[in-house]
Amino acid sequence: MHLALFQEKLEGKKVRCRLCNHFCVIEDGKRGLCNVRVNRNGELFSLVYGYPVARNIDPIEKKPFFHFLPGSAAFSISTVGCNFKCVFCQNFEISQASSDYTAYGGTTSPAEIVRYAKRFNCDSISYTYTEPTVYFEFAYECAMLAKQVGLKNNFVTNGYMSPEALKKIAPYLDAANVDLKGDENFYKNLCGAHLAPVLKNIQAMKEYGIWVEVTTLLIPGYNDNEQVFRLLADALSKISFEIPWHFSRFFPTYKMSDHYPTPVGIVKQFRKMAREAGFYYVYTGNIPGDEGENTVCPKCGFLLIRREGYLVSENNIIGGTCKKCGFKIAGVWEK
Repeated sequence: MHLALFQEKLEGKKVRCRLCNHFCVIEDGKRGLCNVRVNRNGELFSLVYGYPVARNIDPIEKKPFFHFLPGSAAFSISTVGCNFKCVFCQNFEISQASSDYTAYGGTTSPAEIVRYAKRFNCDSISYTYTEPTVYFEFAYECAMLAKQVGLKNNFVTNGYMSPEALKKIAPYLDAANVDLKGDENFYKNLCGAHLAPVLKNIQAMKEYGIWVEVTTLLIPGYNDNEQVFRLLADALSKISFEIPWHFSRFFPTYKMSDHYPTPVGIVKQFRKMAREAGFYYVYTGNIPGDEGENTVCPKCGFLLIRREGYLVSENNIIGGTCKKCGFKIAGVWEK
């Protein structure tokens, strides 16, 4: 066990965890909602520090990041655990820790993670697959060491970290892809969370100078209607029209295995609506070969980045600008 950050001591050996917006009050011997933070005699500990269950080399486009070091490799890690209970989670085997979860196997240090990333010529470390907030202590130490050797850091996150946690990681976090899942009913009924903290954190990330992209997984019958789109588009437009917005196709999994996939036409329609609403960079996901995988200049319409799945086959962004008209393209283009 590793002593946890963001803990508030309460009476009777209770502890309030201040890591995320659930702010769990945890009694002695009990765990928080994520099941990977435990109160031992009035002190909070992380059960997953140093125990990554996934270590892979991924194209950055897989996260997805389309405006952050395109064509680069990301050393991707995760531990067990999540602070959401999404019934459609594609990584539920590792995200949903049991109430008696116990880490097993040998430990891995932050220094080792950074060495792996350098050894395999990755330009960034991606904290992904599950929710990086719940393994914050491990991710934070990896991120600090990574910056010292010229690596960038990115979170693929539900965006539910507390203001204190976001402020602490911000100096070391270069980018975040935040799931913007749906309206309040969607968050409450399908994820066990709330929408407002996510929107606040997207705004805060922009203010901290973190590059932000958002992803909305469209699930038929739940968040694939125009009312939900208008709500999210209005909220996101108040932050920035330059935030890349990815609309992804859902496939049945976990507790929604009896559902049906999102029709391709719905995903394309959402992309069309977002572009008409004024968003500069809108993409489709889980539709191989679709034109919505490509980046085009919002000013002149010139093809800037051609993607084939997770591969970049053409890149016409020169010095952060459109090769044809010189328009500045929002993103992180330099290592």
